[in-house]
Amino acid sequence: MKRIARDTIELLAPAGNWDCLRAAVANGADAVFFGVDKYNARVRAENFRVEELPDIMAYLHKYNVRGYVTFNILIFENELEEARQLVEACIDAGVDALIVQDAGLLQMIREISPDFPIHISTQMTVTSPEAVEFLQPYDVEVVVLGRENNLKQIKTIADHTETPLEVFVHGALCVSYSGQCLTSEMWGGRSANRGECAQACRLPYDLIVDGKKKEMANISYLLSPKDLAALDLVGELIEAGVSSFKIEGRLKSPEYVANVVSKYRKAIDEYLAGRDYIPSKEEIRELQQSFSRGFTHGFLKGTNNKQLLDGTFPKSRGVYLGTVLKVLKDGVLCQLEAPVKRGDGIVFDAGRPEEKEEGGRVYDLRKKGVKVEGEVQGGFIEIVPGRRDVDLTKVRVGDRIWKTSDPELERRLRLTFETEQAYRLFPIAVAVSGKMGEPLVSTWYDLATGHSVTVQSRDLLEAAVKRPLTLEYLTEQLGRLGGTIFELAEVRSELDGNVILPVKELNRMRRIAVDQLLALRQAPPRYQKHQVEVKAAKKERQDQRQAPAQLIALCRSMDQIHAACETDADYIYADFEFTTDYPYAVQVAREYGKPIALATPRIHMPGENGILKGILQSEPDAVLVRSLGALQYYTQQELPRLLVGDFSLNIANHKAVELFLARGLDRVTPSYDLNIQQMMDLLEVSPTEKVEIVIHQHLPMFHTEHCVFCTFLSEGTDFTNCGRPCESHRVSLQDRIGMLHPVRVDIGCRNTVYNAIEQSGAEYLSDFLKAGIRSFRVEFLEEDGEQVREVLRLYREVLQGQRSGTSVWKTLKATNQLGVTRGQLLKK
Repeated sequence: MKRIARDTIELLAPAGNWDCLRAAVANGADAVFFGVDKYNARVRAENFRVEELPDIMAYLHKYNVRGYVTFNILIFENELEEARQLVEACIDAGVDALIVQDAGLLQMIREISPDFPIHISTQMTVTSPEAVEFLQPYDVEVVVLGRENNLKQIKTIADHTETPLEVFVHGALCVSYSGQCLTSEMWGGRSANRGECAQACRLPYDLIVDGKKKEMANISYLLSPKDLAALDLVGELIEAGVSSFKIEGRLKSPEYVANVVSKYRKAIDEYLAGRDYIPSKEEIRELQQSFSRGFTHGFLKGTNNKQLLDGTFPKSRGVYLGTVLKVLKDGVLCQLEAPVKRGDGIVFDAGRPEEKEEGGRVYDLRKKGVKVEGEVQGGFIEIVPGRRDVDLTKVRVGDRIWKTSDPELERRLRLTFETEQAYRLFPIAVAVSGKMGEPLVSTWYDLATGHSVTVQSRDLLEAAVKRPLTLEYLTEQLGRLGGTIFELAEVRSELDGNVILPVKELNRMRRIAVDQLLALRQAPPRYQKHQVEVKAAKKERQDQRQAPAQLIALCRSMDQIHAACETDADYIYADFEFTTDYPYAVQVAREYGKPIALATPRIHMPGENGILKGILQSEPDAVLVRSLGALQYYTQQELPRLLVGDFSLNIANHKAVELFLARGLDRVTPSYDLNIQQMMDLLEVSPTEKVEIVIHQHLPMFHTEHCVFCTFLSEGTDFTNCGRPCESHRVSLQDRIGMLHPVRVDIGCRNTVYNAIEQSGAEYLSDFLKAGIRSFRVEFLEEDGEQVREVLRLYREVLQGQRSGTSVWKTLKATNQLGVTRGQLLKK
């Protein structure tokens, strides 16, 4: 095993409030991340106020802990000025880095400060060496990889970059790729890209296979993953090249933070010390107790669809105790699989988590009717819950029993941080010199930070009569550092002769030195800061009334390709489940004389450049680029082909438009997170001739590595052994109100769940035309050829001024079985 320096590995903890902050520091975090006000990916968390930033950073730096502010959401055009102010406040307060999703914000920060540290959020969907390389011009300090990257892929990325890599190791898993989930946006106008995730993945769904409901007993939570726990993979992650271990949980309690941080601190330290570390059963149970939907390695050990989720519940359960073997008059009999004691909280799981469940505190424990004191480790035990808590008539044999809380553990965890004290001590060294008749000169070195201060005595050194300043005496007096964060590691003396100084003067010098060293720790680091104007001037529009509007048809089947080619559509886009079929699409388009673009997958992983190369070998006229990795790959090729950036690049402001156009895209598609006002704000200051807008589609909601086909229609675990049921079955997820959301697979075996109802922006076409937009895209999913021709005809008539957008919307609404929604453009 290669030895790795302790200070090159970072343990990064969440902090939603001051107690969480203290818990993280007290239990060994090297850094914490937290949100400020509304601009972060956890708006439901408590969050800090911008006015608190100086105090937060001073507190963290006192303990040599770094503080990162999460700015990991998309920024709309009318928010850029406010965003600039927050960036400058972070710079002034000495924040150690901003965690960023928005490409426009990335560019703006670099314009404001060329040296302020930037961390790339997992929300930017960075999953390949090429994506990391794309970010190099912005001198980012850390890249947070997608949760879907496995150990082998992480190592591949690490081997191709000097940029430190950060990986999530514990906490809730998103079933969708971060930055690529539009479900909350579609169903509630609460965008996950704006920190407002409504957790639609935690809802129950029915699986509809080839039009029929598949019976799956009590498995209803088809998209709700277990929680990530990689405590036993710490060594492998370090060896793979991970520099920062990130714990999820800014909505969690300080006890959770204390618990998880302390466990990972131990695991990292043990590994770095060269000792094998295997977490104990007790340590795993304590982690489960703080919060757990069941633990999984996620994708770190590779894709295993069978292990990713349980499917029977969507919420934290805690520790599994056993099942009900018999219902007694005042309790239940079970065979314990984990310890339990009086006062612990329990719940009876009848397999219907959406309903009220019976649960409460353990009142008594008995063995064969005899009361048992203390904690019981196992065996056949009678659990007696509080009478007011549990209605035993509703408990059934076979119900699972979970320990939902452990007050004793919570008290122990609180003790680690609730009393203000020196959570950790830092070594200092002192060098003293001087001779009789001169001041005593002391230089104090903070060995953890490298800071040093020099303090001289006000009194002069005198000849010693009784107690000279021996090394032992100096060590005793200068080492009286109780109540501070320091401990004396070493004293070096170069005193000339037997001299003495009053004790009170030594005490004064020590206090001054400690105060000065502390002030140096807490002083904010200085970064360059330039004045930047972020508000863009409105673009002067040339008279484009004579410029014809381009109608683009995105097709997902050969039948749709043929139908679209038979219309007057100006451009054809092919977006097939299997890119191996792309040559046929190109051939058909050539026969009709239509230019055609081929879409890349939304995700680009290490080893998948062959897919991108195959797209080029099909010789399309253009490529619809959907990831940073694909963009980097194609721009390195210096292609003559047109490159169009898709919605998945999350372009939400003019600075993002500028960045992507400067990096090789010929046209960009704004994010689906924009409503009509936000879209118009963007178009007002952007080169609209280079902007393409999707005006009709089934919104792609979830985009996930988790394969529904493999999990529920196969005995296999991944694409190597699943038998490819996706090639022979059509699958939809039926929600609680009966809507059927189609599930489709791409060449990387990733699933996309599409919204059941089409959405149309027909009513806003006139606004877009006036703004100068000339590229409009209509996307098809399951439509047959006749529907393709009809929909394209309706939109062409609007573009030609032959009918109104409202009439198109009403026509579509009347002819579609489920109607048509106005979608995200209408949201407030």
